[in-house]
Amino acid sequence: MFEYLKGVVTYVSPAYIVLELNGLGYQLLVANPYRYQEGTTQKIFVHQVVREDAQQLFGFYDLAEKELFLRLISVSGIGPKSGLAILAGNDHQGLQEAIEREDVKFLTKFPGVGKKTAQQMILDLKGKFTAVKGQMDLLQVEDAGLDALGEALAALKALGYGEKEVQSVKKNLSTQTLSTEEYISQGLKWLMKK
Repeated sequence: MFEYLKGVVTYVSPAYIVLELNGLGYQLLVANPYRYQEGTTQKIFVHQVVREDAQQLFGFYDLAEKELFLRLISVSGIGPKSGLAILAGNDHQGLQEAIEREDVKFLTKFPGVGKKTAQQMILDLKGKFTAVKGQMDLLQVEDAGLDALGEALAALKALGYGEKEVQSVKKNLSTQTLSTEEYISQGLKWLMKK
C-alpha cells in the first residue's frame, strides 16, 4: 500500500490533480485541487480504493488530513467521495468539535450527509479525535525532527499503548540519554512492571 507520493504537479482540475513521478502521471482525487500549483514538487499522502469497477487514489495535503479521511470513511454511509466532500470544507477542527458536541445541524450541512448519517458519525467518532491527535503528533516523526526519545514514544504508540501510558514512560525516561532502541526497550520494561 502507498503512504505518499512525491513528484511534480503537472495538472490541476476541479476534481483532481495529476502528480508526475518517474515519468508516470498519477491521478489523485483531492478535497481542494486548487491548493496545489502546477509545476511545484509536492509530497502528497494517498489512500488507494480498489473496487470491482475502478481503482482510485485519494490524495491528502498532510498525514492529519489522511487520518481524518480514514476515520470518516469508517462510518457507515460515508464513502470516499463523501469523505472528500466533507474534507473540502477545510474546517477540520470545527468538524471534530461538532462531532464532540453532537451538533447534528452542523454535520448535515455537508453534501450527502443527512440526519441519520450525522447521528452515525457522532456515534462512531465521538471521543476518538483526542486519541487521533496524539497519534498524529507522534506519527509525524520525520517532519517534526524528533529526538531518540520522541521516536521511541512514537514506536510505543504504534504498538498500541495509550497516551497516558506513553506520557508516563516519557516522564520516567526523559532524564536519561539513550538511543531510540534503548528507550523503547526501557519503556517496554517499565510498562510491563506496571
